[in-house]
Amino acid sequence: MNSFVKNYTQYHNTWDEMFSEKGHVRDIYSDFGNYLESVPIENINKMQEFSKQFFMNQGVTFTVYNNKKGVERIFPFDIIPRIIHNNEWSVIQSGIKQRIKALNYFLKDIYHEQFIIKDGVVPPNLIISHPNYIREMRNISVPKNIYTHISGVDLIRDRDGEFYVLEDNLRTPSGVSYMLENREITRRLFPKLMPRKKVMPINNYPQLLYDQLKTLIDIDNPEIVLLTPGLYNSAYYEHSTLARLMGVELVEGSDLILKNHNVYMKTASGLKKVDIIYRRIDDDYLDPLSFNARSVLGLAGIMEAYRQGNVVIVNAPGTGVADDKAVYTYIPKIINYYLNEDPILNNIKTYQLSNRDEMDYVIKNIDKMVVKKTDGSGGYGMLMGTSASETEIHDYIKKIKAKPNNFIAQPTLSLSTSPCIIDNELTPRCVDLRPFAVYGSRGIKVCPGGLSRVALKKGSLVVNSSQGGGSKDTWIIKGN
Repeated sequence: MNSFVKNYTQYHNTWDEMFSEKGHVRDIYSDFGNYLESVPIENINKMQEFSKQFFMNQGVTFTVYNNKKGVERIFPFDIIPRIIHNNEWSVIQSGIKQRIKALNYFLKDIYHEQFIIKDGVVPPNLIISHPNYIREMRNISVPKNIYTHISGVDLIRDRDGEFYVLEDNLRTPSGVSYMLENREITRRLFPKLMPRKKVMPINNYPQLLYDQLKTLIDIDNPEIVLLTPGLYNSAYYEHSTLARLMGVELVEGSDLILKNHNVYMKTASGLKKVDIIYRRIDDDYLDPLSFNARSVLGLAGIMEAYRQGNVVIVNAPGTGVADDKAVYTYIPKIINYYLNEDPILNNIKTYQLSNRDEMDYVIKNIDKMVVKKTDGSGGYGMLMGTSASETEIHDYIKKIKAKPNNFIAQPTLSLSTSPCIIDNELTPRCVDLRPFAVYGSRGIKVCPGGLSRVALKKGSLVVNSSQGGGSKDTWIIKGN
């Protein structure tokens, strides 16, 4: 074993994806471990540099909003893949399908009969007063009864080796283009190793997405467009890449027009009717007549066209109520209510701070907690109790006491680690996993793998790309 691998030091009391507690390479990583031991460190460093150059040439970027310089950066990538056996993946895939199916029933119910509220499974104020509960969606017949067309379910592996759901992303989940680029670079870096490991392919995701979207409307060759907020959005690279790979037009709100309650796209040869809009803008900016009157990103009147069934919007407006962190605590009950099944994938223990006893417990133990805003995303606005200063904790507690309904708390987790190359050394970094699922009239399809996000700072649990995290390729294999 060369020193590059031999000097690897694991985090205490943490599951490492590649190494066992005794420091032995896990069977699933055996071929890759042998590869690392046989390749000179200089070559590995060159591979890492090659990957940086590849991403730079491809323009794979992401905006870090809290960067004082306010500039786009090359999306950080680590060449050591995260490897998961197909046996584990089968459980993950089944759990994701179960979860999305139940949440889709939940959305249909709360926008129509509201049986789950009448039966006392979830409290009415959790839904009715929710900022992402859109009253304009009440009693709208959604095409094929599907709300959650595209989902990204965030998973973590705790110290027990089991996968847990961290949160559900049902509005405009991002990251799939980075997943595809990660695979492209690892395919070039390990041209012999990948076929030998029988890594399941993911490069058909754009076609899978396109085919699933086509099933949402009963016409041949529907016109599909991808609606982006524009060039200055942090995920614009993803929007443009997905549109190109799917073979659909990338449009902004100014490229669309409403006529007789139908949506048309402006083209050089005249107006062209649009049937399906894969939107990457939030509900609030979708229609200035129904939501934010100052929005210039969407199209005025699009909700009326949607209400009349003249256009399909993906994902459906109002899905944000189902991926709220307060609703998250009820998902095991939601699964049991609609499917009469126990959850395949477990939630993380979560405290509702609207409950006085739970709030008191969290405040007393806040140095061991992660506290999040119920409507937060991207890792913003949360408190990491283990690393926060006394002043930060004091200020945060004041916010909790002022509006306890706006917060939930979870015990500080021990996210699994995966070996990364940092400063020419092999060192552990915390990772999570975001698999992507697409729901069409032919059922739910889950792409085999996903985006493994990495906390690049030593000891950090924050993997979000919007806060400077990185990523690595995810291999689902059948061998070992």
